[in-house]
Amino acid sequence: MSSTDSAPGRRQLRPTDVKRLNRDWRRRTEGRLGLLVESVTQPFNMGSIIRSAAVFGVERLWLAGNATPPDQRNVAKTALGTERLVPWEHAGTPAKAAAAIRAEGLRIVAIELTGDAVPLHEAPLDGDVCLAVGGEDHGCSPALLAAADAVAYIPQIGRVGSLNVAVATAIALAEARRREWSS
Repeated sequence: MSSTDSAPGRRQLRPTDVKRLNRDWRRRTEGRLGLLVESVTQPFNMGSIIRSAAVFGVERLWLAGNATPPDQRNVAKTALGTERLVPWEHAGTPAKAAAAIRAEGLRIVAIELTGDAVPLHEAPLDGDVCLAVGGEDHGCSPALLAAADAVAYIPQIGRVGSLNVAVATAIALAEARRREWSS
């Protein structure tokens, strides 16, 4: 088989097929998913985070600390228009953000390496949950960790100790949805 041949049925989907496929997955989705982003300052990281949030149906984005807002011009270069699909608010401090999140009926699971963190695949991601991520250099602040109901980490076996915050966010959002869809 040459590189231009494809297996039967293995062609890229047309835009209408993608919309139909996504609609089918939305029908299987009941859990509410929120996202708290604390002090992520790089516009390309924030744009990637917003794009992942839109892909996985995050219903609201809360910002805390000095997080770059979605309406910042350079964020849009990476978000590719998805910044208009995810409602957001700057909630101020992590404690104020946590209060706003709890008022919406969501539990908070921070994604961070701590002594009491559980592997992401064992984290309490069922039901209505808000994932929380911290800044590029220092991760989640002590105040954010104190406000979280649970902490989870992404198991890694390589020689690098951490992931880019946008990549880690996408992995965590995907895992939250995967768990819901497989249960």
